[in-house]
Amino acid sequence: MPSTSLLRQPKAVWATAGASVVAFMGIGLVDPILPSIASGLNATAGQVSLLFTSYFLITAVAMLVTGFVSSRIGGRKTLLLGLAFVVVFAGLAGTSGSVGELVGFRAGWGLGNALFVSTALAVIVGAAAGGSAAAILLYESALGLGMACGPLLGALLGDASWRYPFFGTAFLMAVGFLCIAVFLREQPKPARKTSLLDPVKALGHGGLASTAISAFFYNYTFFTVLAFTPFVLDMSPYRSGAVFFAWGVLLAVFSVIVAPRVQERFGSLPVLGGSLVLLAVDVLVLGYGDHTTAVVCTILSGAFIGVNNTVYTELALGVSDAPRPVASAGYNFVRWFAAAAAPFFAPRIEEWTGSIRIPFVVAAVTAVAGALVVVVRRGALTHEAEELETKHATEDSVTVFAN
Repeated sequence: MPSTSLLRQPKAVWATAGASVVAFMGIGLVDPILPSIASGLNATAGQVSLLFTSYFLITAVAMLVTGFVSSRIGGRKTLLLGLAFVVVFAGLAGTSGSVGELVGFRAGWGLGNALFVSTALAVIVGAAAGGSAAAILLYESALGLGMACGPLLGALLGDASWRYPFFGTAFLMAVGFLCIAVFLREQPKPARKTSLLDPVKALGHGGLASTAISAFFYNYTFFTVLAFTPFVLDMSPYRSGAVFFAWGVLLAVFSVIVAPRVQERFGSLPVLGGSLVLLAVDVLVLGYGDHTTAVVCTILSGAFIGVNNTVYTELALGVSDAPRPVASAGYNFVRWFAAAAAPFFAPRIEEWTGSIRIPFVVAAVTAVAGALVVVVRRGALTHEAEELETKHATEDSVTVFAN
Protein backbone atom coordinates (compact mmCIF):
# COMPACT_ATOMS: atom_id res chain seq x y z
CA MET A 1 0.00 0.00 0.00
CA PRO A 2 1.26 3.59 -0.60
CA SER A 3 0.99 4.50 3.08
CA THR A 4 3.08 1.48 4.02
CA SER A 5 5.67 2.31 1.35
CA LEU A 6 5.90 5.83 2.73
CA LEU A 7 7.22 4.50 6.04
CA ARG A 8 9.38 1.68 4.71
CA GLN A 9 12.30 3.64 3.27
CA PRO A 10 16.07 3.13 3.06
CA LYS A 11 18.26 4.90 5.63
CA ALA A 12 19.55 7.21 2.91
CA VAL A 13 16.02 8.48 2.25
CA TRP A 14 15.35 9.10 5.94
CA ALA A 15 18.68 10.90 6.31
CA THR A 16 17.87 13.14 3.35
CA ALA A 17 14.31 13.74 4.54
CA GLY A 18 15.54 14.55 8.06
CA ALA A 19 18.00 17.11 6.75
CA SER A 20 15.18 18.50 4.58
CA VAL A 21 13.08 19.09 7.70
CA VAL A 22 15.83 21.30 9.13
CA ALA A 23 16.29 23.05 5.77
CA PHE A 24 12.60 23.97 5.70
CA MET A 25 12.76 25.00 9.34
CA GLY A 26 15.11 27.76 8.19
CA ILE A 27 12.34 29.36 6.12
CA GLY A 28 9.94 30.02 8.99
CA LEU A 29 12.58 30.24 11.69
CA VAL A 30 12.70 34.03 11.65
CA ASP A 31 8.91 34.53 11.70
CA PRO A 32 8.43 34.81 15.49
CA ILE A 33 11.58 36.92 15.93
CA LEU A 34 11.11 39.45 13.11
CA PRO A 35 9.95 42.18 15.53
CA SER A 36 12.83 41.25 17.90
CA ILE A 37 15.36 41.49 15.07
CA ALA A 38 13.94 44.86 14.04
CA SER A 39 14.25 46.08 17.62
CA GLY A 40 17.70 44.59 18.22
CA LEU A 41 19.21 46.00 15.02
CA ASN A 42 17.22 49.28 14.99
CA ALA A 43 15.64 48.34 11.67
CA THR A 44 12.24 48.95 10.10
CA ALA A 45 9.77 46.23 9.13
CA GLY A 46 10.65 46.85 5.48
CA GLN A 47 14.36 46.37 6.14
CA VAL A 48 13.84 43.20 8.17
CA SER A 49 11.58 41.77 5.46
CA LEU A 50 14.65 41.76 3.21
CA LEU A 51 15.74 38.68 5.19
CA PHE A 52 13.17 36.80 3.11
CA THR A 53 13.79 38.75 -0.10
CA SER A 54 17.56 38.17 -0.22
CA TYR A 55 17.09 34.52 0.78
CA PHE A 56 14.55 33.69 -1.92
CA LEU A 57 16.03 35.91 -4.64
CA ILE A 58 19.31 34.03 -4.41
CA THR A 59 17.39 30.75 -4.11
CA ALA A 60 15.52 31.50 -7.35
CA VAL A 61 18.63 32.36 -9.36
CA ALA A 62 20.55 29.43 -7.86
CA MET A 63 17.92 27.03 -9.22
CA LEU A 64 19.60 27.43 -12.61
CA VAL A 65 22.86 26.26 -11.05
CA THR A 66 21.68 23.26 -9.02
CA GLY A 67 21.24 20.87 -11.95
CA PHE A 68 24.46 22.09 -13.54
CA VAL A 69 26.36 21.32 -10.34
CA SER A 70 24.68 18.05 -9.36
CA SER A 71 24.99 16.54 -12.85
CA ARG A 72 28.75 17.08 -12.63
CA ILE A 73 29.68 16.29 -9.04
CA GLY A 74 26.75 14.01 -8.14
CA GLY A 75 23.74 14.34 -5.85
CA ARG A 76 25.53 13.41 -2.62
CA LYS A 77 28.29 15.97 -3.01
CA THR A 78 25.78 18.64 -4.02
CA LEU A 79 23.72 17.97 -0.88
CA LEU A 80 26.84 18.18 1.29
CA LEU A 81 27.96 21.39 -0.42
CA GLY A 82 24.55 22.97 0.15
CA LEU A 83 24.49 21.91 3.80
CA ALA A 84 28.01 23.29 4.32
CA PHE A 85 26.89 26.68 2.94
CA VAL A 86 23.89 26.71 5.28
CA VAL A 87 25.97 25.80 8.34
CA VAL A 88 28.48 28.57 7.63
CA PHE A 89 26.03 31.34 6.73
CA ALA A 90 23.44 30.49 9.40
CA GLY A 91 26.22 30.67 11.98
CA LEU A 92 27.46 33.98 10.56
CA ALA A 93 23.90 35.34 10.59
CA GLY A 94 23.87 34.94 14.35
CA THR A 95 26.93 37.19 14.64
CA SER A 96 25.47 40.04 12.55
CA GLY A 97 26.00 43.56 13.81
CA SER A 98 23.62 45.23 11.36
CA VAL A 99 20.56 44.38 9.32
CA GLY A 100 22.70 44.72 6.15
CA GLU A 101 25.06 42.00 7.35
CA LEU A 102 22.15 39.76 8.32
CA VAL A 103 20.49 40.21 4.92
CA GLY A 104 23.80 39.36 3.21
CA PHE A 105 24.32 36.22 5.27
CA ARG A 106 20.74 35.13 4.56
CA ALA A 107 21.55 35.42 0.84
CA GLY A 108 24.45 32.99 1.28
CA TRP A 109 22.12 30.76 3.28
CA GLY A 110 19.67 30.86 0.35
CA LEU A 111 22.37 29.64 -2.04
CA GLY A 112 23.08 26.65 0.19
CA ASN A 113 19.40 25.94 0.65
CA ALA A 114 18.81 25.99 -3.12
CA LEU A 115 21.61 23.48 -3.72
CA PHE A 116 20.25 21.24 -0.98
CA VAL A 117 16.45 21.44 -1.37
CA SER A 118 16.31 21.01 -5.15
CA THR A 119 18.74 18.10 -5.08
CA ALA A 120 17.07 16.51 -2.04
CA LEU A 121 13.76 16.20 -3.88
CA ALA A 122 15.49 14.45 -6.81
CA VAL A 123 17.41 12.15 -4.43
CA ILE A 124 14.29 11.21 -2.46
CA VAL A 125 12.29 10.55 -5.65
CA GLY A 126 15.13 8.43 -7.02
CA ALA A 127 15.79 6.39 -3.87
CA ALA A 128 12.39 6.13 -2.15
CA ALA A 129 10.37 2.93 -2.07
CA GLY A 130 6.86 3.22 -3.47
CA GLY A 131 7.52 5.33 -6.56
CA SER A 132 7.29 9.06 -7.10
CA ALA A 133 3.89 9.41 -5.39
CA ALA A 134 5.26 8.11 -2.07
CA ALA A 135 8.44 10.16 -2.53
CA ILE A 136 6.53 13.39 -3.07
CA LEU A 137 4.41 12.75 0.04
CA LEU A 138 7.58 12.08 2.03
CA TYR A 139 9.10 15.31 0.74
CA GLU A 140 5.94 17.26 1.55
CA SER A 141 5.96 15.66 5.02
CA ALA A 142 9.46 17.01 5.55
CA LEU A 143 8.34 20.42 4.27
CA GLY A 144 5.31 20.52 6.55
CA LEU A 145 7.20 19.34 9.62
CA GLY A 146 9.98 21.82 8.96
CA MET A 147 7.58 24.72 8.41
CA ALA A 148 5.79 23.79 11.66
CA CYS A 149 8.91 23.35 13.80
CA GLY A 150 10.82 26.34 12.40
CA PRO A 151 8.67 29.00 14.10
CA LEU A 152 8.59 26.90 17.29
CA LEU A 153 12.39 26.69 17.40
CA GLY A 154 12.62 30.37 16.55
CA ALA A 155 10.30 31.22 19.45
CA LEU A 156 11.96 28.95 22.03
CA LEU A 157 15.50 30.10 21.26
CA GLY A 158 14.58 33.62 20.19
CA ASP A 159 12.90 34.46 23.48
CA ALA A 160 16.38 34.70 25.03
CA SER A 161 18.05 36.34 22.01
CA TRP A 162 17.20 36.73 18.35
CA ARG A 163 20.70 35.38 17.58
CA TYR A 164 20.19 31.93 19.11
CA PRO A 165 17.83 30.52 16.41
CA PHE A 166 20.53 31.08 13.79
CA PHE A 167 23.14 29.26 15.86
CA GLY A 168 20.62 26.48 16.54
CA THR A 169 19.95 26.03 12.83
CA ALA A 170 23.68 25.90 12.07
CA PHE A 171 24.05 23.12 14.65
CA LEU A 172 21.11 21.10 13.33
CA MET A 173 22.29 21.41 9.74
CA ALA A 174 25.73 20.21 10.83
CA VAL A 175 24.01 17.11 12.22
CA GLY A 176 22.20 16.74 8.88
CA PHE A 177 25.56 17.02 7.10
CA LEU A 178 26.92 14.11 9.15
CA CYS A 179 23.81 11.98 8.50
CA ILE A 180 24.04 12.52 4.75
CA ALA A 181 27.77 11.81 4.80
CA VAL A 182 27.26 8.52 6.68
CA PHE A 183 24.03 7.10 5.23
CA LEU A 184 23.77 8.38 1.65
CA ARG A 185 25.84 6.70 -1.02
CA GLU A 186 26.79 8.58 -4.14
CA GLN A 187 23.90 8.70 -6.60
CA PRO A 188 24.40 7.75 -10.26
CA LYS A 189 25.17 10.79 -12.37
CA PRO A 190 22.82 11.46 -15.28
CA ALA A 191 23.98 10.31 -18.70
CA ARG A 192 23.75 13.89 -19.95
CA LYS A 193 25.15 16.84 -18.03
CA THR A 194 22.66 19.61 -17.36
CA SER A 195 23.46 23.03 -18.78
CA LEU A 196 22.64 26.32 -17.06
CA LEU A 197 19.88 27.01 -19.59
CA ASP A 198 18.17 23.58 -19.46
CA PRO A 199 15.68 24.64 -16.73
CA VAL A 200 14.75 27.71 -18.78
CA LYS A 201 14.35 25.60 -21.92
CA ALA A 202 12.14 23.18 -19.99
CA LEU A 203 9.75 26.07 -19.38
CA GLY A 204 9.07 26.04 -23.11
CA HIS A 205 6.68 23.19 -22.35
CA GLY A 206 3.23 24.76 -22.01
CA GLY A 207 2.14 22.59 -19.10
CA LEU A 208 5.25 23.26 -17.02
CA ALA A 209 5.18 26.99 -17.83
CA SER A 210 1.52 27.20 -16.81
CA THR A 211 2.23 25.37 -13.56
CA ALA A 212 5.14 27.70 -12.81
CA ILE A 213 3.19 30.90 -13.58
CA SER A 214 0.23 29.80 -11.46
CA ALA A 215 2.64 28.88 -8.65
CA PHE A 216 4.30 32.31 -9.00
CA PHE A 217 1.03 34.07 -8.17
CA TYR A 218 0.28 31.58 -5.40
CA ASN A 219 3.71 32.02 -3.80
CA TYR A 220 3.20 35.76 -3.58
CA THR A 221 0.13 35.06 -1.44
CA PHE A 222 1.91 32.35 0.55
CA PHE A 223 4.84 34.55 1.51
CA THR A 224 2.73 37.59 2.24
CA VAL A 225 1.20 35.45 4.99
CA LEU A 226 4.56 34.11 6.13
CA ALA A 227 6.62 37.32 6.08
CA PHE A 228 4.14 40.15 6.67
CA THR A 229 1.62 38.66 9.10
CA PRO A 230 4.04 38.58 12.11
CA PHE A 231 4.11 42.39 12.05
CA VAL A 232 0.31 42.52 11.84
CA LEU A 233 -0.13 40.12 14.76
CA ASP A 234 2.53 41.99 16.78
CA MET A 235 2.87 39.23 19.39
CA SER A 236 5.66 37.99 21.64
CA PRO A 237 8.03 35.37 20.14
CA TYR A 238 6.29 32.61 22.14
CA ARG A 239 2.78 33.57 21.03
CA SER A 240 3.80 34.17 17.44
CA GLY A 241 5.71 30.88 17.42
CA ALA A 242 2.63 29.06 18.71
CA VAL A 243 0.47 30.58 15.97
CA PHE A 244 2.85 29.58 13.20
CA PHE A 245 3.43 26.16 14.74
CA ALA A 246 -0.32 25.52 14.52
CA TRP A 247 -0.21 26.91 10.97
CA GLY A 248 2.60 24.49 10.09
CA VAL A 249 0.79 21.51 11.63
CA LEU A 250 -2.23 22.21 9.43
CA LEU A 251 0.10 22.62 6.45
CA ALA A 252 1.66 19.20 7.12
CA VAL A 253 -1.64 17.40 7.73
CA PHE A 254 -3.34 18.81 4.65
CA SER A 255 -0.34 18.30 2.35
CA VAL A 256 0.25 14.67 3.32
CA ILE A 257 -3.13 13.30 4.41
CA VAL A 258 -5.90 15.49 3.02
CA ALA A 259 -4.52 16.52 -0.39
CA PRO A 260 -4.14 12.97 -1.82
CA ARG A 261 -7.65 12.05 -0.71
CA VAL A 262 -9.41 15.10 -2.14
CA GLN A 263 -7.38 14.79 -5.35
CA GLU A 264 -8.52 11.21 -5.74
CA ARG A 265 -12.14 12.21 -5.27
CA PHE A 266 -12.35 15.52 -7.16
CA GLY A 267 -9.25 15.63 -9.39
CA SER A 268 -6.05 17.65 -9.08
CA LEU A 269 -7.05 20.77 -10.99
CA PRO A 270 -10.47 21.36 -9.37
CA VAL A 271 -8.85 20.88 -5.95
CA LEU A 272 -6.04 23.31 -6.80
CA GLY A 273 -8.36 25.96 -8.21
CA GLY A 274 -10.79 25.68 -5.31
CA SER A 275 -8.02 25.78 -2.71
CA LEU A 276 -6.54 28.92 -4.28
CA VAL A 277 -9.91 30.70 -4.17
CA LEU A 278 -10.44 29.68 -0.53
CA LEU A 279 -6.95 30.95 0.29
CA ALA A 280 -7.84 34.28 -1.34
CA VAL A 281 -10.95 34.58 0.83
CA ASP A 282 -8.95 33.63 3.93
CA VAL A 283 -6.25 36.28 3.48
CA LEU A 284 -8.86 38.91 2.67
CA VAL A 285 -10.67 38.18 5.95
CA LEU A 286 -7.28 38.13 7.70
CA GLY A 287 -6.58 41.66 6.53
CA TYR A 288 -9.99 43.09 7.44
CA GLY A 289 -10.74 41.17 10.64
CA ASP A 290 -9.85 41.98 14.23
CA HIS A 291 -6.81 40.52 15.99
CA THR A 292 -8.49 37.23 16.94
CA THR A 293 -9.77 36.81 13.40
CA ALA A 294 -6.29 37.48 12.04
CA VAL A 295 -4.84 34.74 14.27
CA VAL A 296 -7.52 32.22 13.22
CA CYS A 297 -7.12 33.03 9.51
CA THR A 298 -3.33 32.83 9.72
CA ILE A 299 -3.57 29.31 11.15
CA LEU A 300 -6.32 28.30 8.71
CA SER A 301 -4.25 29.41 5.71
CA GLY A 302 -1.89 26.52 6.48
CA ALA A 303 -4.59 24.08 5.33
CA PHE A 304 -4.95 25.66 1.89
CA ILE A 305 -1.18 26.13 1.53
CA GLY A 306 -0.62 22.47 2.37
CA VAL A 307 -3.02 21.29 -0.34
CA ASN A 308 -1.56 23.69 -2.89
CA ASN A 309 2.04 22.67 -2.19
CA THR A 310 1.33 18.99 -2.82
CA VAL A 311 -0.62 19.50 -6.04
CA TYR A 312 1.88 21.99 -7.47
CA THR A 313 4.83 19.67 -6.71
CA GLU A 314 3.14 16.73 -8.41
CA LEU A 315 2.26 18.79 -11.48
CA ALA A 316 5.75 20.30 -11.73
CA LEU A 317 7.43 16.89 -11.63
CA GLY A 318 5.04 15.11 -13.98
CA VAL A 319 3.60 17.70 -16.32
CA SER A 320 6.44 17.61 -18.88
CA ASP A 321 8.85 15.09 -20.32
CA ALA A 322 11.87 16.97 -18.92
CA PRO A 323 14.01 15.11 -16.35
CA ARG A 324 12.60 15.68 -12.87
CA PRO A 325 15.60 17.70 -11.56
CA VAL A 326 15.46 19.96 -14.63
CA ALA A 327 11.68 20.41 -14.44
CA SER A 328 11.90 21.11 -10.70
CA ALA A 329 14.66 23.69 -11.24
CA GLY A 330 12.71 25.52 -13.94
CA TYR A 331 9.52 25.51 -11.89
CA ASN A 332 11.29 26.71 -8.75
CA PHE A 333 13.23 29.35 -10.69
CA VAL A 334 9.94 31.05 -11.54
CA ARG A 335 8.01 30.60 -8.31
CA TRP A 336 10.75 31.64 -5.88
CA PHE A 337 10.87 35.11 -7.45
CA ALA A 338 7.40 35.66 -6.00
CA ALA A 339 8.64 34.45 -2.61
CA ALA A 340 11.33 37.15 -2.87
CA ALA A 341 8.88 39.82 -4.06
CA ALA A 342 6.13 39.41 -1.46
CA PRO A 343 8.22 40.23 1.66
CA PHE A 344 9.66 43.25 -0.16
CA PHE A 345 6.41 44.72 -1.50
CA ALA A 346 3.96 43.92 1.33
CA PRO A 347 5.38 46.40 3.90
CA ARG A 348 5.97 48.99 1.18
CA ILE A 349 2.39 48.69 -0.07
CA GLU A 350 1.31 49.42 3.50
CA GLU A 351 3.58 52.50 3.55
CA TRP A 352 2.39 53.74 0.14
CA THR A 353 -1.32 53.28 0.87
CA GLY A 354 -1.31 53.99 4.59
CA SER A 355 -3.46 50.88 5.11
CA ILE A 356 -2.42 47.57 6.63
CA ARG A 357 -5.30 45.89 4.77
CA ILE A 358 -4.16 46.58 1.20
CA PRO A 359 -1.20 44.12 1.22
CA PHE A 360 -3.72 41.36 1.96
CA VAL A 361 -6.04 42.60 -0.80
CA VAL A 362 -3.11 42.28 -3.22
CA ALA A 363 -2.35 38.80 -1.84
CA ALA A 364 -5.98 37.77 -2.37
CA VAL A 365 -5.84 39.03 -5.97
CA THR A 366 -2.66 37.03 -6.71
CA ALA A 367 -4.24 33.85 -5.33
CA VAL A 368 -7.23 34.35 -7.62
CA ALA A 369 -4.82 35.02 -10.51
CA GLY A 370 -3.18 31.66 -9.81
CA ALA A 371 -6.58 29.98 -9.95
CA LEU A 372 -7.41 31.75 -13.23
CA VAL A 373 -4.24 30.38 -14.81
CA VAL A 374 -5.37 26.88 -13.82
CA VAL A 375 -8.81 27.47 -15.35
CA VAL A 376 -7.54 29.06 -18.58
CA ARG A 377 -4.87 26.40 -19.08
CA ARG A 378 -7.01 23.48 -17.88
CA GLY A 379 -6.97 21.83 -21.33
CA ALA A 380 -3.23 21.12 -21.35
CA LEU A 381 -3.03 20.67 -17.58
CA THR A 382 -5.94 18.22 -17.46
CA HIS A 383 -4.30 16.04 -20.10
CA GLU A 384 -1.01 16.07 -18.23
CA ALA A 385 -2.68 15.56 -14.84
CA GLU A 386 -4.49 12.48 -16.14
CA GLU A 387 -1.22 11.06 -17.41
CA LEU A 388 0.35 11.77 -14.03
CA GLU A 389 -2.48 10.05 -12.15
CA THR A 390 -2.21 7.02 -14.44
CA LYS A 391 1.53 6.85 -13.84
CA HIS A 392 1.04 7.04 -10.07
CA ALA A 393 -1.60 4.32 -10.17
CA THR A 394 0.81 2.09 -12.10
CA GLU A 395 3.61 2.77 -9.62
CA ASP A 396 1.36 2.00 -6.67
CA SER A 397 0.32 -1.30 -8.28
CA VAL A 398 3.96 -2.25 -8.76
CA THR A 399 4.68 -1.35 -5.13
CA VAL A 400 1.82 -3.49 -3.83
CA PHE A 401 2.93 -6.42 -6.00
CA ALA A 402 6.55 -6.04 -4.88
CA ASN A 403 5.53 -5.99 -1.24
